[in-house]
Parts: sequence; C-alpha cells; structure tokens
Amino acid sequence: MRSLLLLLLTALSMTSCPQVKQEVQNLHPLFNISEKELMESISDLPAATRDKIAAKAQIFLDLILQLMESPEDLLILVDKEHTLEKQYVPPDLINLQGYSLSLAGNKLELRRMIIPDLLAMVESSREQGIELVISSTYRSYSRQELIYNYNVQSLGREIADRESAKPGHSQHQLGTTIDFGSIDDSFASHPAGIWLAEHGWQFGFSLSYPPDSEKITGYRYEPWHYRYIGRHGARITREFFLNQQQYFLEFWKRKSSFFQKKRVR
Repeated sequence: MRSLLLLLLTALSMTSCPQVKQEVQNLHPLFNISEKELMESISDLPAATRDKIAAKAQIFLDLILQLMESPEDLLILVDKEHTLEKQYVPPDLINLQGYSLSLAGNKLELRRMIIPDLLAMVESSREQGIELVISSTYRSYSRQELIYNYNVQSLGREIADRESAKPGHSQHQLGTTIDFGSIDDSFASHPAGIWLAEHGWQFGFSLSYPPDSEKITGYRYEPWHYRYIGRHGARITREFFLNQQQYFLEFWKRKSSFFQKKRVR
C-alpha cells in the first residue's frame, strides 16, 4: 500500500510541474539561424574574428542582410588564386572628367555605381583641407599585361609578383579600385593617405593590401590602393574581419550562399 501511495504522489508531482521545452532560438528575425549554426559557419575564421561575431551577432547579421542587397559583382574575389576573364569589362564604366575630382590623367574610368560615394568622400576630405588625387583607376586585361611584363623586366619576377598583379588577377580590372596620390610608400604619411586610412571605409573604400599582411594578401603594403566594396562591406571588414579585406572577400565567396538560404523570405 505504501509503495502504491508513493507511485501516485510521484505521478501527481510530474503532472503538476510542466516540463520546460528547450527550443533553439534564432539570432535574428530575418534569418533562420541559431547561434550554433552561426558559429559553425565561421569556424574557419581567425579566432579574433569569431569572438567579435559572437559578441555582436545581431549587428553582424544586419550587415550580412545589407550585403545581400548589393550588386552581385561588387564583392567578386580577385587575387592571386581567383581571376577575371580576359574579356571581362565592367558594364557601366564612365570617364571621370566632368566631375569635381582631382585627376592625374585624362582617361581615368570607374564604374558609375561607385561615383556617388566617391564624390561624397572627396567632399568630406575637402571640408578638412585634404585633396584626394586620383592617379589610376580601371585597367583592362591587356593594359595590366603590359604593366606586369614591364615590372618583370625592370624589377625581376620575384619583386614584380609582390608589387604587381598578373593580368586577370588585378582588382583594377573590376573598375572599382583606385590608386591615390603618389602611388608609392610616401603616401602612407601624406595627409591624404592618413585621412583615407581613417575615413575611407565610411564611404565604402577599403585598403586592399594593409601593412604586415603580405602572407594574407600576397602583396606588399600598398597605402595608396583602395577598392570600393560598399559602405556595408567596408564596415563589416573593419569591425569583424580585422580590417583585412582579403579575409572578408574570401569568407563572402564561401558563405554568401549559406546566408542566402537562411534568409527569411
């Protein structure tokens, strides 16, 4: 009888205390993604980047969402391993003459879609007494071929490969890359170089080859070489990817489809 009473009391206690159901919670209302899934998706990134994303997952996913609205070809990975076809020409190239810009040549072209942010950046720099001189912009495959071959002949292949991209591997072929100022190391300490390093990202321009990063990018430090990756792309690179454009663009190539699948439609 006593054992029967204990069984009844146990049964009553179980029915009176509802079980708490453990649910996997999403991190963002516009993504079907859990914290575990997010951390798995970034497991191959540097530890410092993983920590930053884990600490600010909502902000990170907000930026990812904005990147999905960017033109698809804005974030193409072009480096020593990933190439553009010889016939690739950006669809909306325009000449920069006629705009209020300081140009070091007559035939300097960029994609139309980046001009508004470029003009905004130049206007902002001028308010602080800084003039940004545009020295080199879009280069065709054949133009880059001439430059690379000249550098090989004058510098030797080993040095040329640290400073000059082979044809098809140059960001300049994208039409979204600018060399500013003197195009030499002195630009790093020039007022324009200092201003760009501090403020360029606010307008979508990211330094492609930062200092002490040759093992990451394949190229030596080039303080004059900026690629436009959009305001959201430049911000996410700065805040989460250690200001390493290469890390971000590699990540986006690998994982953009993953986030597209997880997006709430």
